[in-house]
Amino acid sequence: MSLTRRDFARNSALTGAGVALAGSVGALATAPNALASAETGGAGEETAAAHGGVGYGPLLPDPKGILALPAGFTYRIITRTGETKLESGESTPSNHDGTAAFEGPRGATLLVNNHELKGPRANWKYPVPLTEGLVYDPAASGGCTVVEVRRDQVAEWVGIAGTSTNCAGGSTPWGTWLTCEETEDKAGQNGMTKDHGYVFEVDPEDRRANRDPRPVKALGRYAHEAVVVDPKRGHLYLTEDASGPNGLLYRWTPPEGFRHGRGKLRTLADDAGRLQAFKCFDSGGKFVDDLSRATKTGTVYGVDWVDVPDRDARTVPTRKQFTDGEITRARKLEGMWWGDGGAYIVSSFARAESPVQHDGQVWFYDPKRRTLTLKVLFGVNPDPAEDGAFDGPDNITVSPYGGLVIAEDGEGVQHLFGATDGGRTYPIARNDLNIGTEQEPEYSEFTGVTFSPDGSTLFANIQEPGIMVAVTGPWKRQQRG
Repeated sequence: MSLTRRDFARNSALTGAGVALAGSVGALATAPNALASAETGGAGEETAAAHGGVGYGPLLPDPKGILALPAGFTYRIITRTGETKLESGESTPSNHDGTAAFEGPRGATLLVNNHELKGPRANWKYPVPLTEGLVYDPAASGGCTVVEVRRDQVAEWVGIAGTSTNCAGGSTPWGTWLTCEETEDKAGQNGMTKDHGYVFEVDPEDRRANRDPRPVKALGRYAHEAVVVDPKRGHLYLTEDASGPNGLLYRWTPPEGFRHGRGKLRTLADDAGRLQAFKCFDSGGKFVDDLSRATKTGTVYGVDWVDVPDRDARTVPTRKQFTDGEITRARKLEGMWWGDGGAYIVSSFARAESPVQHDGQVWFYDPKRRTLTLKVLFGVNPDPAEDGAFDGPDNITVSPYGGLVIAEDGEGVQHLFGATDGGRTYPIARNDLNIGTEQEPEYSEFTGVTFSPDGSTLFANIQEPGIMVAVTGPWKRQQRG
């Protein structure tokens, strides 16, 4: 059923519109089940007080040259490519990406960690090992590992292998991880022996459930980035990171009578349910061709959904199966996270391939009202090498302390940063690991930002060479600012 113009006008009145200009940050919804900090006082609160009560104060350079944090915060390296080992004895694979945390047995935290490795295994020094029974395509180098973290020990093993370019993904309400392949390679391309560009389900607790990996073809074949699950309606929302033309936001509706649960997605027929792409229009009913058109936070669009003709993209990529007037596009549709009754969705940046340039947007899709609202907007950063400004949001999570925590994937300096529900941003960490030279420094992006189930630890990755860190400190409820 389409969303009528009258319905959208009523919803727009309820939602309201912001007035902040491009380059500033708009208001965010409040995260549900917010946790109060156990700390009262301490360095974090003192430095935050000096900054209007927002954030935790300035970042202090790391003597070890890895992670700069505010006073009172510390980090622990959980895995590091070339140094830490899997249970089987091989090195932790490289190129850490999307990650989610789950409550494990006897107080442990289980993390499923994507490894964004594209193409033949020979291209990579540390691919995901081809563990027997867990391999989809033996020619592919990517996959996931499962990391079990306890207070005094860490264990890691393969969750799935033989997949390609495992970028982001998403957790499910039933306690599994959906890993997404950001590629469109078919069998015979880039050395692959099977088609790629699918979503696979990985169970962090039950290793037997991961045997004989099977792609969830009902969710389509394209350059997947992230996925979230609407726990009330059963829909899955998926982002596509692609250009030429720009990618799409998709919605999958389960077939009638289908009930979600552990391992249920892999039982679906390849054409089960409906895969659709989004189509936006403004409050005047005018079609919006690209999300970069929005230049003010608080901009609200109505959303319709259009069926994808050939979800397996046998001859034509899914995003090219539509004329320009049929759907809405966006550049670098990346991270997503479910919270506040809807989906937070990132468009990392837009350049010449988009109508309007920007250095990052965060949108919120409200499935009840079927509206998409621009919550965060960054203008083009004139000097990415200068510390201070944020750009290129990528992986994202809703913080138990209010607002969002965002992993930066821009140019120059790279941060983890927060965005409050009142429209302020603040730094949480900076990558101090220079993988370039002294003359031409280079800093890898942050990925896989996620909190432990109890909210006490923020996990994140430095993608290259591949380092997972656990950050602890005087977390506190963030003021609106």
